[in-house]
Amino acid sequence: MPFKLQYACESIFMSFMKNSFIVIIVGLLSGSCSTSEIKNWEKKSADPAYIHRSIKQITDVIVQDIYSPPVASRTYAYISIAGYEAAIQGSTKYLSLAGQLNELSPLPKPDRNKLYSFHLASVHSILTVGKSMVSSEKKIEEFHKKIMEEFKASGMPEEVFQNSISFGDQVAGHILAWAAKDNYKQTRSFSKFSISDDDNSWKPTPPSYMKAVEPHWNKIRTFLIDSAQQFKPPPPTPFSSDENSQFYQEALNVYKKGIDLTSEQKEIANFWDCNPFKMNINGHVMFATKKISPGGHWINITRLASKKSNADFIQSAEAYASLSITLADSFISCWDEKYRSNVIRPETFINQYIDENWMPLLQTPPFPEYTSGHSVASTASAVMLSKLFGENFSYDDSTEVEFGIPVRKFKSFKQAAEEAAISRFYGGIHFMPSITNGMEEGNKIGEFVSQRLKTKKNDVSQKNSVIGF
Repeated sequence: MPFKLQYACESIFMSFMKNSFIVIIVGLLSGSCSTSEIKNWEKKSADPAYIHRSIKQITDVIVQDIYSPPVASRTYAYISIAGYEAAIQGSTKYLSLAGQLNELSPLPKPDRNKLYSFHLASVHSILTVGKSMVSSEKKIEEFHKKIMEEFKASGMPEEVFQNSISFGDQVAGHILAWAAKDNYKQTRSFSKFSISDDDNSWKPTPPSYMKAVEPHWNKIRTFLIDSAQQFKPPPPTPFSSDENSQFYQEALNVYKKGIDLTSEQKEIANFWDCNPFKMNINGHVMFATKKISPGGHWINITRLASKKSNADFIQSAEAYASLSITLADSFISCWDEKYRSNVIRPETFINQYIDENWMPLLQTPPFPEYTSGHSVASTASAVMLSKLFGENFSYDDSTEVEFGIPVRKFKSFKQAAEEAAISRFYGGIHFMPSITNGMEEGNKIGEFVSQRLKTKKNDVSQKNSVIGF
């Protein structure tokens, strides 16, 4: 009798496993538990659509809850790491991230005497961690129940289901305990950012004049990079309102481009806007438009790439974890510089020194200008995804379709990152040095993480080390 078949019928004859009648019992049961039935639920549970749907559901809730780019990146990192750590227990090909990521201790191990679906455990751990990190818990809970019923409906034995849920809980609990020590909760009570009266520093911008977002994000524990300052970019251009100064000329370039945009440049700017909370004003009415964050956009690109390349469940989990770690460290590094240099936004400078009526195409985000977050995160993401899927991986990016923006086609992740970066100049929300230096910062982070992060063992058999599917 096939090995997997024997264990699929385990719930029926486990009490007899230790006696001498095992061979007879296995023979009698072979007619009641067909190999095709076992293969059917095994195949269904291994469908990578489960992990894609789960992370997309969390993305939808992040959009609904209006998470800032840094906070969204933190959430993606923890849910993806949890999913990866649970999924890889079904294979000896992959390495745990414990001991690699800062302060992540060895995770719980499954019981070698029990049967699991590590795909189920992975999805359960993703949603369990995700639910604890959002405000709209009910939305994830409803989805969670639905997708668990789908696993049950696959024909998965009850014992396997319960074992997998229990193991997923252990992994999720371990990741949440690790997350609780990253200083996030402490930063919620840190002092508010003080707006300076000088001419050269960042000021809140219209139309809503929102307060500074996450001024203490550099206090969050990094994931793989050594510190928030490890990839500190060169200083920004010195502020000056002198018309002959470099800073003034950089602002003038933003101004001129803003009034001379082509239709293609406008499309590029809007495609990569990724503003989680855009405030709209229509007469005396003010209302908000919610969109995906820059990190969420690259998470979705990971989904598109995984699907196009026919990545299996564990390969998809690996891609999400690798990308999200890269994103999280990118935002920590970028936000460290933003509040150190505290550079004024183009809109504020141009309105004061060039044209008081000028408005950027995109709404200015509520945090300092230097460096460009999208430039840093997109470039780092492109480096990581190129490592995973190839340098010349072409794809159609449909991420923004649900927000009313058409598909854009890219020949590579690098091309997409370069477009994301220059979109901030077209949008009128960044000076060019913030983009070019941001791309360099992101490239260094991407190279560091992609070279340092180890997810696969070398020349190791893919045979399962623990009984599971």
